[in-house]
Amino acid sequence: MQLDATMLARIQFGLTVGFHYLFPPLSIGLGLVMVVTEGAYLVTRNKMYEIAARYWTKIFAVTFAMGVATGIVMEFQFGTNWSSYSRFVGDVFGSALAAEGIFAFFLESGFLAVLVFGWDRVSPKTHFFSTLMVFLGSVFSAVWIVVANSWQQTPAGFHLVRDATGAQRAEITDFWAMVFNPSSMHRLTHVLIGAIILGAFFVMSITAYYILRGRHIGFAKKSFTVALIIAVIASLGQLVSGHGHSRQVGNTQPAKLAAFEGLFKTTQGGTPIHIIGWPDEKTETVKMAVTIPGMLSFLMYNNFSTPVAGLDKVKPADRPPVLLPFLTYHVMAGLGMAFIGLSLFALLFLWRGTLFETRWLLWIFVFAVAAPYVANQLGWMAAEIGRQPWSVYGLLRTSDSVSVVVKAQEILTSIILFSVIYTLLFIVWICILNDKIQTGPQEITSAPFAPVQTEKAEGKGM
Repeated sequence: MQLDATMLARIQFGLTVGFHYLFPPLSIGLGLVMVVTEGAYLVTRNKMYEIAARYWTKIFAVTFAMGVATGIVMEFQFGTNWSSYSRFVGDVFGSALAAEGIFAFFLESGFLAVLVFGWDRVSPKTHFFSTLMVFLGSVFSAVWIVVANSWQQTPAGFHLVRDATGAQRAEITDFWAMVFNPSSMHRLTHVLIGAIILGAFFVMSITAYYILRGRHIGFAKKSFTVALIIAVIASLGQLVSGHGHSRQVGNTQPAKLAAFEGLFKTTQGGTPIHIIGWPDEKTETVKMAVTIPGMLSFLMYNNFSTPVAGLDKVKPADRPPVLLPFLTYHVMAGLGMAFIGLSLFALLFLWRGTLFETRWLLWIFVFAVAAPYVANQLGWMAAEIGRQPWSVYGLLRTSDSVSVVVKAQEILTSIILFSVIYTLLFIVWICILNDKIQTGPQEITSAPFAPVQTEKAEGKGM
């Protein structure tokens, strides 16, 4: 069997990006939890909030380090496996990544040491400011990466020029038009909310485990409550964000939306939405389909009669695959609805005062952390596979983006080596994480960085 260099390069990029993306969303989500708990401590002087802020900072530091280490590899891939693509987008990506370095890395590197080591060395407000800056740095890092990726989906603010070899490349003519391209803000909102949901469920998973085991109860209840409120707000916000993002995709990348919805043929009148099903690309039908008549038209155009364009409106050579985008998109959307239901259900138990005694529900939260991880990964898979056959939508095909001098066998070898290294890194991360979870938060025995309440006085706080 002959190896396909383009497909292997895509697999390698998917492997490295997918592994890297285990960590930045968690860093962003944990960063928000740290800001909220430390801010609550400054307002209430409740010791449990300080303990929570210190504990989640330790978890954040480990995750942040893994994110930095795994992110470096992606930049090298652009020059090795995707040299044609790199030449085409170099001006665009160079601007976005330079902005990331200025606005994100400077913030993170400047305040990270204060965040991790400055608890008893700086004033409370100074430390809180450092926490806020590190969180904003992680957000700004996401901003510029999403901007660069969104430009691939909906290019704007550029013109095409030819270099000395006669090859075309994109050159920025309007930096802000590039930044605020038609999909960037929709995608950025969706990505950040997904990261916040992951961070909230991660915190609820660990603290639910503590409560079930009867350990660190005060800390666990405070952290779980904070994370649950964040999860409720974020999951409801994601519903709104997802709707807006899907409409944007329908307007700017109609072939991708058609693949998401398994819409092979344009209907006469209103277009139904598939709740579940299995697309068959040979027969161009969705098998075992459960549909709601006219609902896709309503979601796109606010009426039940305007048809949504199907893949029959797209040239066969420009059509994306359907099965994977359909499945990844629908599972992601289904998990999003599950986050809303589960978090609201838990909020009801919290309001009734029975949440922390409802052991079966806490056990669900212990394992539910896997769901937002899956949803985040599937969301990116749907977006990237649905963009095919383009690496830059409408401008540069994926088949024309790969390096011509890198052989398929060489890429396969690097995939195997990367897989081994990433497996070892993942094991190390899990072992460190497990050690910190088993150790748990530490009681503050040294002089705290600000006056705190004692356990006896905790009931008078918030």
